[in-house]
Amino acid sequence: MQCSEFGAHLPFNPMDIPTAVPTITTLRRLRPAALPTIAAVLAIALFVVAGNWQRGRMEQKQALRAQLDAAAMAPPVALPDATTWTDWRFRPVVLTGRFDADRQILIDNKVEAGRVGYHVVTPLLLDDGRAVLVDRGFAAAGLTRDILPQVPPPAGVVTVRGRINIPPAGYVELQRAAAQGPVWQNLDPLRFGQVSGLAVPPVVIEQTEALGPDDRRMRQWPAPDLGIEKHRIYMVQWFAFALMAAGLWLWFTLRRPR
Repeated sequence: MQCSEFGAHLPFNPMDIPTAVPTITTLRRLRPAALPTIAAVLAIALFVVAGNWQRGRMEQKQALRAQLDAAAMAPPVALPDATTWTDWRFRPVVLTGRFDADRQILIDNKVEAGRVGYHVVTPLLLDDGRAVLVDRGFAAAGLTRDILPQVPPPAGVVTVRGRINIPPAGYVELQRAAAQGPVWQNLDPLRFGQVSGLAVPPVVIEQTEALGPDDRRMRQWPAPDLGIEKHRIYMVQWFAFALMAAGLWLWFTLRRPR
């Protein structure tokens, strides 16, 4: 084939067809960036640590729940002479003694069956010389705050059946001086001992059985909400965040460029 100086036609060469050769820019796009990778690793690590912490708290409270359930099912005992009362929480007890009516107090702001009132707490003087506070149950409030319920304890020797509980130590009280009278905002055995001069352990016996036909106090002692389900929900959320962070990193790092 002849060709001229201008407009020459060269023979067809298949090797002259351009091919899709990866460029440096394409390779760089396929290579994960350092800053997003570091951020993803830190986020995943943080989420996993938070999830494991919530799981640990959940397992601790599950163990406590099992301990309290086992204590509640144990046979009743006399009041122990304990130094660590947490091991005795919810343990059934049978106590014999006399109520000290002069030192009886009313714990304010209690609600039972939609009615507002008080919990009646009376010291029980045991036969062995010790004393312990007994929550005898609920008493409805009067028409006004000035009318207090009249709930004298039974006279003479009584046998009280109940369970050991530990009043919460952390509370907020607007009028601390109110504890000097019969109406208290919160039950604090240590403070009760300081005010009354009667030494009592840092527990309260929640009465579970009536002391006679005239003892009609309402008594509902539900198990405490330990927040086990709350920790389970938070644990699942943190682990889901970790999976989401890993998935987003994989998506934006390994997807093919156009």
